[in-house]
Amino acid sequence: MLIIEPYSNIILIYYRNEVEWADEDAVDAAFSREVNMMSETASAMASSTLWSGILDYELVRGNHIWRFGLVLLAIIVAMMAGRIIQFAINKYAQRMAGKKTENPLSLMLKALANPTYVAVFAMGLFFAKLPLFFHDEEGIRLIIGAGWTTIARVIVAIAAAYALYRLVDVVEFYLNRLVGKTETKLDDMLVPIVRKALRVTIAIIALLLISEHILGPGRVKSLLLSAGVGGIAIALAARETIANFFGSITIFTDRPFQMGELVKIGEHLGPVEEVGIRSTRIRTLQGHLVTIPNSVIANSAVENLGKRPYIRRTSNITITYDSGHKKAKRAVEIIKEILAKVPEINTDSEKPTRVYFSDFNDWSLNIYMSYWVRPADYWVYHEVNERVNLEIMKRFEAEQIEFAFPSQTLYVKKE
Repeated sequence: MLIIEPYSNIILIYYRNEVEWADEDAVDAAFSREVNMMSETASAMASSTLWSGILDYELVRGNHIWRFGLVLLAIIVAMMAGRIIQFAINKYAQRMAGKKTENPLSLMLKALANPTYVAVFAMGLFFAKLPLFFHDEEGIRLIIGAGWTTIARVIVAIAAAYALYRLVDVVEFYLNRLVGKTETKLDDMLVPIVRKALRVTIAIIALLLISEHILGPGRVKSLLLSAGVGGIAIALAARETIANFFGSITIFTDRPFQMGELVKIGEHLGPVEEVGIRSTRIRTLQGHLVTIPNSVIANSAVENLGKRPYIRRTSNITITYDSGHKKAKRAVEIIKEILAKVPEINTDSEKPTRVYFSDFNDWSLNIYMSYWVRPADYWVYHEVNERVNLEIMKRFEAEQIEFAFPSQTLYVKKE
């Protein structure tokens, strides 16, 4: 109202002179329209001046607030673009994997999906600094711009290392396909070792390169060379790890066992589940998972029960002295007849069954029994033993041959 009032009389006179033929209401309506137009123009000019003042506000020396708005916009766009690309890659990889079995291309796409997002974000972060003005005196200090670029490069290096780390899955796929063509299971143990070794190598190299970017050229080498006493301490602390590593090399060189074979190492008996760089895992017959360092295995006697072609059983069957020589002889004949009818026992003519009336014990007559079970399966062995034992008990009961057990007879003499 303060802006319009000084000109209201002039406008009113102008309209009265131009439209003398009109009535008073027409003149007032025309005047009102003109006043409204001038009010809207004034409001727009005031609003434009306000936004211009906000956008031109110098938040940091030499950099207006609109520059930081562009930085934020670039980062948001980069994150959105990275997510879209990541989603598209994962979707395409799932579609390829759904059509047929797992293939190298789908594995590669899955491996590169997440690193691609990180790389796109790093590129967006790098280009986001372009709207800003860097100058030691009139803008943001140049050292901050250099640090910004270094951070973007480090994120790119992390994305590259992450991609290589995930691409180890593709290498593992080809290795599994290769070892699947061999008969030995030792190659199956080698694949996890190669996978872990590749990933550890990539992680160490990436850490050194990233440290080189952050600290500057030659600084990492100088730090490693100046480690001195610290390096000796680390070497002493890693002595067992190094010993375990060479122990794993010994295992793969000598091949004392393979995956799934039943072994006995020290007091532990069970099948081998996994051989790693540091240790070997054995599942005991009680279901416990035992982890044994490879250095211990390399320096211990390994009894590979899975390599045996047969499982031998030796047993002493005792009968009472009251049985006499006829029943003792008959007991030997019965045991021989039973063993002759078991197919898992009579598989090799060079390893016949052995049954003898072997000894006079303090409290029993002893019959020695020995036979070999094939196949050399631990549970088949126990199943065969059960059949033999039940048949011996059945036949002895029919022949009225009594088993002996530790006992003493005391004779008391009365005077």
